[in-house]
Amino acid sequence: MIELSLPWPPTVNTYWRQFNGRTILSAKGREYRKAVADQVLIQRGAKHYDFALKVTIKAYRPDRRRRDLDNLFKAVLDGMTHAGVMEDDCLIVDLRIFWAEEVGGMVKVTVEGIE
Repeated sequence: MIELSLPWPPTVNTYWRQFNGRTILSAKGREYRKAVADQVLIQRGAKHYDFALKVTIKAYRPDRRRRDLDNLFKAVLDGMTHAGVMEDDCLIVDLRIFWAEEVGGMVKVTVEGIE
């Protein structure tokens, strides 16, 4: 099991962009991927899991504004995959995401292997 504290992710609405008829990762998306990779390296979270996983995300809003919880997990999971935490996010068979009571502008992620 690993636990990671990661920066607040961009929403799905700003994660992708259209360019010449193709969908590409936006500048915000690329910056976020790099920030996640840096944190994974610092926190020694690159485990490269290649089996079934349970992932829990506790989201600490940056402020008290209303937000859609379901817009958060895509950037987090893609960033962790890109950083080598897991082989692919299709290995996740149990995914939970919930709001923390406190604000903080970050997400805390727990990744557990499923036997």
